[in-house]
Amino acid sequence: MKTCLTIAGSDPSGGAGIQADLKTFAAHGIYGMSVIVAVVAENTCEVRSIMDVSPAVIRDQMACVFEDIPPDAVKIGMLSQPETMQAVADALALYQPKNVVIDPVMLAKDGSALMASEALQLFKRGILPHARVFTPNIPEAEVLTGMAIRTEEDMRQAAKALRQEGAQTVLVKGGHLDGAAVDIFDDGVAVHRFEAARIPTKNTHGTGCTLSSAIASNLANGQVPHQAVRRAKAYITDAISHSLELGKGNGPTHHFYRLYKEGLSWLDH
Repeated sequence: MKTCLTIAGSDPSGGAGIQADLKTFAAHGIYGMSVIVAVVAENTCEVRSIMDVSPAVIRDQMACVFEDIPPDAVKIGMLSQPETMQAVADALALYQPKNVVIDPVMLAKDGSALMASEALQLFKRGILPHARVFTPNIPEAEVLTGMAIRTEEDMRQAAKALRQEGAQTVLVKGGHLDGAAVDIFDDGVAVHRFEAARIPTKNTHGTGCTLSSAIASNLANGQVPHQAVRRAKAYITDAISHSLELGKGNGPTHHFYRLYKEGLSWLDH
């Protein structure tokens, strides 16, 4: 069995963060592992508080995983503080995992900041160069590049700029623009355009976490980045199409819809 490690914050409501990542790994037949860097008190409506895990405990968690069950792919999500980021950067430099997918979680759905402003330069210097696939949305790409992104051509330029910052490949997610949902993927050889119909639902809690974890799962299963992204896009589109009406705010996606549809749920046995 292939293995994936998620390095991220937790979500007690289960739709985002570590919980969404582990569900996504399982849906792809992957054995999931986790390094928790922050305990986030959030639900479908709000982020109420964040408690960061100490750098020493983060380093110990990473050592316990890499020294015992080296992952076939790594997904990195929320890294809120410089100390957290440094601990993860040190471990990445030490263990040198090959299939690293980085989702730069900077803002929650309610607009709450999830990355301290002083951590930005450390992120670009110590984390971003490890990315085999980097998956910013438009607001995140704007912060990281200093560009205003209003068109697909702007997305292409941002992806190129982020590759020049050190990421091997970049997927700029276009969900914040009007019209169809268009993402731009630059792998340094070609620029690929992925388009999907915009799904009329408010239930999109954890979509970025889920997409990046699906990409990591596909890389672990031996797919090249372009194929991993394409298949992950199909997975997240399906999960959003069958999202769950849970909670009072933005509900979660349905990570296991395909398994239920195909009759593979343990509930049938």
